[in-house]
Formats: sequence, C-alpha cells, structure tokens
Amino acid sequence: MSGLDDAGDPVRLELDDDGVAVVSLHRPEKLNIYNLAMRDALIEVFTAVADDRAVRAMLLRADGRHFSAGADLSEFGTAGSVLAARRIRWDRDPWVALWHLPQPTVVALHGYALGAGLEMALLCDVRLAAPDTKVGLPETRLGMLPSAGGTQSLTRAIGRGAALPVVLGAATLDADDAARRGIVHRVVADVQVEARLVAAHLAVLPPAAVQAARRALHVAGDLPLAEGLDVERRLARWAAVP
Repeated sequence: MSGLDDAGDPVRLELDDDGVAVVSLHRPEKLNIYNLAMRDALIEVFTAVADDRAVRAMLLRADGRHFSAGADLSEFGTAGSVLAARRIRWDRDPWVALWHLPQPTVVALHGYALGAGLEMALLCDVRLAAPDTKVGLPETRLGMLPSAGGTQSLTRAIGRGAALPVVLGAATLDADDAARRGIVHRVVADVQVEARLVAAHLAVLPPAAVQAARRALHVAGDLPLAEGLDVERRLARWAAVP
C-alpha cells in the first residue's frame, strides 16, 4: 500500500504486519484541526485502505496532544456565506468513505475531540478514549450546524433523546461523561496501546464474517425489521462462501 508518511503530510498511513492500517492525523502544531489538505489526504488514505485486501482492520489516531480540535475556520469559515463554506466541505467527502470502509475501524481519542474531530470518531466502530479526552459538538455555539455527519452519527450512536442536549447545548464533555452517554465505548489509561490491541484482535478474525456483520449493523437502524432481516440473511450467505 502506498502511504502518506512524509513529515509535511497532514495524514500518515502505515500498514502493520498483522494487517492493521494505522492512520494518523498529523497537524500536531495546529491541534490536528481539519482543513482542506487533511480532507484530501483522508480521502486518498481511506480509498487506499478500502482497496487493499491485506488490510483487515483500521486504527485511526492522532499525533500530538490532541486528537482534533475541529475544523480549520481560517479555511472553512472565510467563505462568502455559510452555504459556500459547507459546499467547500461537501465538495469532496471523506466521511462517506470512512463510513463505507469494508474493514472494522477503531479510533483512539485523546485531548480535544471536538466538532469535525468527534464527527470523524463517531463514524468508527470502536471508540476508545484516554482519561484526558474532551468531546463535543460546539457548532451551534458558533452559529453553525454540525454538518460532517454529527447530527446523524451521534443520534445513531446514542439515540435522539441523548443526542439532543449534546448538539443543542454545545457542551464539552469529559471522557467519563462521554462513556456514560455511550459516545465512547471505554476510557483506558493507555489508549494508544489498547486501541492497537483491539484493532489487532479484529484483524485476526475471519474477514468476510467481520465485514458482513459490520454491514448488517450499519443498516440496522435505517431499515424496517423485515428488510433488515433479509439483508442479514443475504450477508450471512455471502460470508459463508469460501
């Protein structure tokens, strides 16, 4: 797999021997805030991961003191209108590429995971957080809407009733509160080590079964029960094919 691993790249990609693709946000001097260059790099990386049969699981992490403090408002916030700013972000969309990856995904959060940073994490299957993690969707406080999938992915993760105060109130939550609400699955002392262990465990499982189960779970909240059961049956047959 070709990777983005030069010092100046906003995203780094490594493939471990155990089949785990390690994707690292790499703008540590800017709190790993999401800008156009990171957007383009993430699309390239997620496409490469999806196409590489050697990749059995993906770990998303970040260099520096924070996972990501959100979007770079010096780029996205200087457009002529809110609509124009959103069009810039939607023009090329890494969020859909992340959500539709065939491989299971693990994210290791630490420091700030705000706005686009949290939205990125919510699209991952297993979310682990260090004790110092702070999560939130501050967009409404800034006069905007979380529009990198936050209103949809958070609702799917924790339910509409629990998502409403997080989105509308624009509060910043600590790691323990985020775990109580289901925004992250576990708080662990050494999140980088634990996240790699989880990703490595997923990578040794039968890939067809894992990918089928992931797909079935993804559609579970969007389809009537009868249709969802039909998808499950079809995926079970696909996973059983040698």
